[in-house]
Amino acid sequence: MNKVAVKDKSLTKGQLQTTIKLLIHNLVNLSDPTGEFSVKVADGSIIDNKSFDYWEWTSGIGLYGMMKYFQLTRDKKVLESIVSWYDKHLTGEPVEKNINTMVQMLTLSYLYEETGNKAYLPFLKQWGKWLYYDLPRTERGGFQHVTFGDLNPNEMWDDTLMMSVLTIAKLGTVLNKKEYIEEAKKQFLLHIQFLQDRETGLWYHGWTFNKRNNFGKAFWGRGNCWITIAIPEFLSLIGFDKNDGYQQFILTSLEYQLDSLQKYQDSKTGLWHTLVDDSSSYLEGSATAGFTYGILKALNNNMIDTHYLSVAEKGIQALLNNIDENGGLAHVSAGTPMGADLDFYKNIKISIMPYGQSMASLALTEYLKKFY
Repeated sequence: MNKVAVKDKSLTKGQLQTTIKLLIHNLVNLSDPTGEFSVKVADGSIIDNKSFDYWEWTSGIGLYGMMKYFQLTRDKKVLESIVSWYDKHLTGEPVEKNINTMVQMLTLSYLYEETGNKAYLPFLKQWGKWLYYDLPRTERGGFQHVTFGDLNPNEMWDDTLMMSVLTIAKLGTVLNKKEYIEEAKKQFLLHIQFLQDRETGLWYHGWTFNKRNNFGKAFWGRGNCWITIAIPEFLSLIGFDKNDGYQQFILTSLEYQLDSLQKYQDSKTGLWHTLVDDSSSYLEGSATAGFTYGILKALNNNMIDTHYLSVAEKGIQALLNNIDENGGLAHVSAGTPMGADLDFYKNIKISIMPYGQSMASLALTEYLKKFY
């Protein structure tokens, strides 16, 4: 890769590591004491979407970014933070199993491989069994996007590939469950079939079999970036083979999306909008981080053409320009349920959020690989 210039100076390994450590420090200290970003769900439960010290997808993505950084740098302090999180939460009150809480098992699988701690195995087995056998399915067998307090019957969301499909694939490799991997392969195909737009290659936030439509037909930025992340992650996980027909098909889907992302990247800032194809919607940091990471991941694994490198470099520059002195990534939209129309997405609050921190660290960590 070519070096990215930052403030007229060549970006160094040390600068990248300092920035990533700031992002992680900010991440692990995030909380929501006022409850401004808590969400009341259908059964009356209150979900804390901002705090790192809470078992929800938001902190789950945070842990995943930390694990990726540790795997590259072997920074023991980061590993200790991950272990500490699980030590606390695995021994606490049982957590509701759903699509969004499942992503914690993705990082725990890697943690088990790193530490060999057999105390993690019962959790991995139990959660994997629930995901494979007990998670409700939609018509045609898709993973139903069950969340806290809401079964979302017959609904498929693009978030699912990141939160649960990657998880079941990883559990399949760790637990030697081939059927889990095959299930993951099927879920990718089903989600492509019902969520990817044929005209643009972008992804709708969701699909409902109840009404046979894509809800508000939103090309939501963060939802799209889950796909950009999930595809190269999944192919790396199951063993990338450029001559395999299944994998060629999946990559065709990715490149179709990337062609539109290249078109819609903001020329002035390098960021993407919260509705990818709508310049009247605000510029959004977590989607930008996710797109940048996914492109770099695919490039580093020789999955896509090198002409996408310039898109990733603009994304890296955009992230660095929007991380403050305390390590907070700006312009990150809060947790986003399914919207009935496009205005819903334009009105989502903005704040520093754990997944924004993590996705920025993922992107910078993937770029950091060029120094190793």
